[in-house]
Amino acid sequence: MTSATRIAVATNADGPAVPRRVFGTFVEHMGRCVYDGIHESAHPSADANGFRADVLELVRELGATVVRYPGGNFVSGYRWEDGVGPREERPVRLDAAWHSTETNQVGLHEFADWAESAGLELMEAVNLGTRGVAEAAELLEYTNHPGGTALSERRRQNGRDEPFDIRLWCLGNEMDGPWQIGHKTADEYGRLAAESARLMRFIDPDIELVAAGSSNHEMPTFGEWERTVLRHTAELIDHISVHAYYEETPGDPASFLASGVALSRYLDDVAAIIDEVRAETGSTRAIGISVDEWNVWNQTRWNEVDKPRVFTGDWPVAPRLIEDDYTVTDAVVVGSLLITLLRHADRVSMANLAQLVNVIAPIRTEPGGPAWRQTTFFPFQLTAAAAHGTVVVPTVESASIETTKHGAVAAVDAVATVDGDEIVVFAAHRDLDEASEVVIDLDREIAAADALVVTVPEGGDRHTVNSAQAQPVAPASLATVVDGTRVHLTLPPLSWARITLRAAR
Repeated sequence: MTSATRIAVATNADGPAVPRRVFGTFVEHMGRCVYDGIHESAHPSADANGFRADVLELVRELGATVVRYPGGNFVSGYRWEDGVGPREERPVRLDAAWHSTETNQVGLHEFADWAESAGLELMEAVNLGTRGVAEAAELLEYTNHPGGTALSERRRQNGRDEPFDIRLWCLGNEMDGPWQIGHKTADEYGRLAAESARLMRFIDPDIELVAAGSSNHEMPTFGEWERTVLRHTAELIDHISVHAYYEETPGDPASFLASGVALSRYLDDVAAIIDEVRAETGSTRAIGISVDEWNVWNQTRWNEVDKPRVFTGDWPVAPRLIEDDYTVTDAVVVGSLLITLLRHADRVSMANLAQLVNVIAPIRTEPGGPAWRQTTFFPFQLTAAAAHGTVVVPTVESASIETTKHGAVAAVDAVATVDGDEIVVFAAHRDLDEASEVVIDLDREIAAADALVVTVPEGGDRHTVNSAQAQPVAPASLATVVDGTRVHLTLPPLSWARITLRAAR
């Protein structure tokens, strides 16, 4: 059976520029993201600093633009000084956030050099959990001041003559969460963030600052947390964060596939609160939404099964934590969430897929062995490579599907970007059973079209994953028929597609 979908794109419509920072990612000192992930000195492909060349190649292919570092929950107990200077002199510490041992063999210098080689803009987080205003300012002086002071000269002695010139800074992490080291009330955090921001701007007025918003939309303090924090910081920050993770509830795949609806409501709520506080305070400063953690993550399994098991006993180095195996279903959800982020490009300034390697990541590795692309790698990579120019929200007419959590939602979700004569439509088909006959309708003559689709591979099902042994899920060509100003194609059930159109000149 099939349904019909029409996607109408007004290519001359005014739209926001594609925020290229929306294709960010996240590296935390957690599990095997750093050690046995991007860094493994004994691996055959390791460079002189111990970073895996095969992983670096996949990171470049992924096409991410920004990387948030070094946490996450980790940063709320982290001493940045432990990760600079001669490696043989660095202290080994307990990491209370993830019940691990931190060797500090990868720190600021090593990671910044790696990020530069990967083409990633560094987004540094400061510890506002166990530390505060002075330590945040000292780290900024160490990274960005040219020289002539104790801290900047220390950086130069440690091998970095020129400043790191880090522009993006996170003022702590998830400080609303009771699980967070140094958890604070909204008022406590708002005051601390404001004072940290003020001093950091004294040192380097051109940095961009991200205040910590709510850890998720369901937090009991959501809304009032944002209002309180923004009242303290609205004239000092550039972005406020959103963290959003989604998982499938057993027996309810339809609601999971409609996770983009939940993210859309979350972003709309935060945008409204920003506007409310700006009106209340008379602020004219623009504040973007930084979705600096988002992904699919089976948090129920983590909290109820894995966490009680791993947070006891020994304190291992780089334990295996939340290494979720991503399915075709997960890939379609990730693609749909990307569509939602682009649709909110007028308010979303940045977004970071959490995390990059091994830990709920698009890239997986085995020690001494291969690195491979998980299913979620492909919608991210294909979107990051093609989304340029301006964002256009198309008119979508499609069948609907019923969901327990979100009511009736469109079976096909879509957004478009327009860059001169190139129009790219990104579409997610949420229906598990029926294909959809799609017509993409432009206001211009179409010269050519091609499409790639991520869907269930032949012989597989919606739970199919990629592994070290086999990678059956990969983008496949999708047939298109051009007819004047229209393109015809068939979206399979449970699929995500990128359709690239070339308008006639």
